[in-house]
Amino acid sequence: MGGDTGKTGAEPKNHPSGQKQKRAAGSRSIIDKPLEGSAVAECESVLPIRLLVVEDDPEWVRSLGLYLETEPDLLIAGWAAAPEQALAAARSLEYDAVLMDIQLGDGVQDGIATAADLLELREVPVIMLTSVEDERTMTRSFSAGAVNYVEKSRYSDLPSVIRSAVRQPAAPMQALLKEFRRLKREERLQPLTAAEREVFELIEEGRTQPEIGRRLFKSESTLKNQVNRILKKLGARSSREAVRKLRRGDTDSDRPD
Repeated sequence: MGGDTGKTGAEPKNHPSGQKQKRAAGSRSIIDKPLEGSAVAECESVLPIRLLVVEDDPEWVRSLGLYLETEPDLLIAGWAAAPEQALAAARSLEYDAVLMDIQLGDGVQDGIATAADLLELREVPVIMLTSVEDERTMTRSFSAGAVNYVEKSRYSDLPSVIRSAVRQPAAPMQALLKEFRRLKREERLQPLTAAEREVFELIEEGRTQPEIGRRLFKSESTLKNQVNRILKKLGARSSREAVRKLRRGDTDSDRPD
């Protein structure tokens, strides 16, 4: 994550371990205060929320683990430092939510694509983590299926954000996110003609070109020409890449000029 990680020198302020230092000095935020009364009973009566953390800074993950130790209903079930590791973990672990760093590597926003890939394997809330507030990145994150977006400097918000996403998802917000994704999808598919849209939707379903040809009564050459036009309009080299780019919210129209 380049300059985000703070792997050398003084501990950056967006590390959860910074909050631990404040605790030692006797300073606590509202979230840091011990749970009391019904809150404790509620946490003890439910299974912990299991988290898959995708983050390439091991020190940040360690600090996050120490910070979440004080939350009896939150548990880190697994950690992955790269997209391939995240997909492998998703296939082998049981988890209820994902904390996904947007920048996996030196300035590359692989976290957004990885979030979309994970959601194809399992529909759980994905919360994006970032050190930079950027409207374009937020838009791409929500398009890819994320339910929330938290700056690392506000890590103390994570316990409440995680609980809300897993146990108390706000119906109005879910409806808004669903409509937002639908509108972004329509925006990206707008360049396609009605005939091309029909072909692309069958490609999304996993149909092969021979199957599509038979279903739509199109000749091989006609269908091939249509697919080539679709790929050109969506900025993809293959049908699979076109589908993946659309699901990840990663199209040329979203990139800076």
